[in-house]
Amino acid sequence: MVKHHLPDEFLMAYSAGSLPEAFDLVVASHVSLSDDSRARLEAYDAVGGALLDATDAVEVGDDSLAATLALIDASRGPIVRRKKAEPAGVFPRPLRDYVGGDADTVRWRNLGRGVRQAILKTSGTATARLLYIPTGMAMPDHGHGGTEMTLVLQGAFQDDDERFGRGDIEVANEEVQHTPVATGPEDCICLVAADSRLRFASILPRLAQPFLRI
Repeated sequence: MVKHHLPDEFLMAYSAGSLPEAFDLVVASHVSLSDDSRARLEAYDAVGGALLDATDAVEVGDDSLAATLALIDASRGPIVRRKKAEPAGVFPRPLRDYVGGDADTVRWRNLGRGVRQAILKTSGTATARLLYIPTGMAMPDHGHGGTEMTLVLQGAFQDDDERFGRGDIEVANEEVQHTPVATGPEDCICLVAADSRLRFASILPRLAQPFLRI
């Protein structure tokens, strides 16, 4: 059961299409696993549709259709949530569609001590990555220069007094300094989106940061 849901501000931004692609991917994946977030998102979609219906029509240029089609061709297309039943496996459908398979098809890069990551190709400056963290392993103490979303796909992690399991999402900002620890019987797999680099408290992670791209 999902206990940690996405704040409304991100659901509204996703509904309006104003989030970076990396955050779109995390939101779509979370919404596929959270009945609460999905219901609230559908409400925002309905409000947006009503506002469009109430907006006066305006004339468009003769080249508007061609310009719109060119923009569509240049993009990967929207990352959409699905109403179909979720497939068996680790990844929810939007993420599985995005990477072309489940966790066993990911080309992981070893970061040491059993921790692995896979950086996903996204547009814009925000980044998306998959993290595989063995149970019992703690991430280095760190803060954030911006916003970071972490969605649990398998296993769980503990952050202070809060436990985050499958489908739970944690949003961290500049005010958060923490040391998450993977916990439980399963290794933890997370989908993470961030718009800035981490701020590590100790020197060794800071030295490795350019190579790890985190």
